Amino acid sequence: MSSTELVDPFGRRITYLRLSVTDRCDFRCTYCMSEHMVFAPREQILSLEELYAVADAFIGLGGKRIRITGGEPLVRKGLLGLLERLGERGELEDLAMTTNGSQLPVMAEQLRAAGVKRLNISLDSLRRERFAAFTRRDLLEQVLAGIEAARAAGFARVKLNSVIQKGRNDDEVLELVEFAVERGLDISFIEEMPLGSISSHRREETLCSSDEVRQRIEERFALVRSSHVTGGPSRYWQVVGSRTQVGFISPHSHNFCSSCNRVRVTAEGKLILCLGHEGALDLKTLMRRHPGDGERLRAELAEALRLKPERHRFEADAQVQVVRFMSVTGG
Repeated sequence: MSSTELVDPFGRRITYLRLSVTDRCDFRCTYCMSEHMVFAPREQILSLEELYAVADAFIGLGGKRIRITGGEPLVRKGLLGLLERLGERGELEDLAMTTNGSQLPVMAEQLRAAGVKRLNISLDSLRRERFAAFTRRDLLEQVLAGIEAARAAGFARVKLNSVIQKGRNDDEVLELVEFAVERGLDISFIEEMPLGSISSHRREETLCSSDEVRQRIEERFALVRSSHVTGGPSRYWQVVGSRTQVGFISPHSHNFCSSCNRVRVTAEGKLILCLGHEGALDLKTLMRRHPGDGERLRAELAEALRLKPERHRFEADAQVQVVRFMSVTGG
């Protein structure tokens, strides 16, 4: 393995980092976190300098794409300064962010000016009461205003992310696609990932496969296979006659591990090599024990890749094997 690249034991080149800047969020989405979430103490969260050090080490090892995640990243104080530093890194092909959209009415233009190229905005329902039930917050109008602000700010792409659950919001699939098409947005439909123990629903009963969602879309819209790629796990279809790409993220029905090109770093500095495994490398302790030692950090990252598993083992009807919530892992 080259000392300037991250390559795992299966020959996959790792070029994509999902970097969580906070575990906190202003929503409490039922599939993402507990209603009474206990967040990490602030001293346990990576500082902005430490977050940049992780990104810098990753870029130094050939990283080309960074997505900023949370929790909700836009609740992190000082985030714009970090984004501006990353936006100046010419080696990065893509600086993106996943957000719930609540802060975009006032921050969309600042994010674009800082160098963020693409936004993913979570939107699971267009119905106020249902949206409030999913997020435990009655803020649909604020999120819709955020989507409009993102459109106006001129990002290269704006994409909606919708987690579809049978019997809960699968009847809105066509409405969500129509919403995206009318606004020239992309949209990805996501099979719920079994992370963390939840009480709001039984995952094996609400799982709605990507094939079911696509069949429902084709009742109204013509789809053709697309060559569109973003570096993530979505497999895309083009809505004929529109700009809209429809993506499907299918951890259950169409395993995407063979082409995995990414790792995650949590807000507490844990390097997650696979979303479906508990194992992690503690980067925070390393950085605080050896502050400013970028060479050591790069060496540890490269060494850790030897432990990246071949695939996850998500089963909708199995016991939860990964106890951390998605908000802890980061987007």
